[in-house]
Amino acid sequence: MIGIPVGLIVANAGEWWIHKHWLHGRGKHRESFWSFHWHDHHRSVRRSDHLDPDYTKPFWKSTPRLKEVASLAGGALLVAPLFPVAPFFIGTLWYSSAQYYRKHKKSHLDTAWAREHLPWHYDHHMGPDQNCNWCVTRPWFDQILGTQVPYVGTKREAADMARKADRQAKVPKKVKRAAAA
Repeated sequence: MIGIPVGLIVANAGEWWIHKHWLHGRGKHRESFWSFHWHDHHRSVRRSDHLDPDYTKPFWKSTPRLKEVASLAGGALLVAPLFPVAPFFIGTLWYSSAQYYRKHKKSHLDTAWAREHLPWHYDHHMGPDQNCNWCVTRPWFDQILGTQVPYVGTKREAADMARKADRQAKVPKKVKRAAAA
């Protein structure tokens, strides 16, 4: 049974490390397999107030989502041979991968839910510094390693939202209707 808490810790550490070093470190290079995260997902989310329209499509019709699902499934297959030796540990890693996908998808389909239930992930995308807040499912390793930087509910967020509302108020109604169509 010790495999369950160890699996949760290892999964969160892996989530932090992969997000920081692969999805951002390698992902900032266009030629990298991981570039979908920075160049597609982050760009889309910043433009759409944390929403990612790719999550409204089946995953096989969206290259970034297909790569996300393939990476999670590949990781699950990679550890599968250890299941007979450490079933609780491996089962917890599989559970954590499924939770990662479920929570990540939900957060990019429902901004209000993300702000309430995963504010650290909302902070990662919408805060002024996208090179922090690496955890998605739980903020544990961001807290341990000092990489959690709150944005939701701060004075900075309030000022940013006021500026945005100001800009939108200045956009002529014709432009707003054309953009909505």
